[in-house]
Amino acid sequence: MADMKVLEERPLTLTELRDKLEIIEKRDKDLSFRANKTKEYLNSFSTKKHKEVESLKKKIEELNVPRLKERHIAKIIDISPKDMDSLKLLLSGEAITVKDEDLKKILSLL
Repeated sequence: MADMKVLEERPLTLTELRDKLEIIEKRDKDLSFRANKTKEYLNSFSTKKHKEVESLKKKIEELNVPRLKERHIAKIIDISPKDMDSLKLLLSGEAITVKDEDLKKILSLL
């Protein structure tokens, strides 16, 4: 098997992953079994447009919430919580504490 080297690792939202799979499908003509299953899942659960996701990601990053990383932002965009409790629950699995005022700002953007 060929040696693979990871050049970059960064979290993707569901919409970004769907777009990447479309590019791969155009390039390779066929997707593998797993890639097809992933594409079906993404088409079912990824409802946002690429431009909407990019602007939302940029706006959340501009809030400069301390300790909020790119993976947290991707998770927030994918789940799109509607209330404070859902957002707190989403971040509860992480070793991160965010002030209520910052959480309210994030919710207002969503």
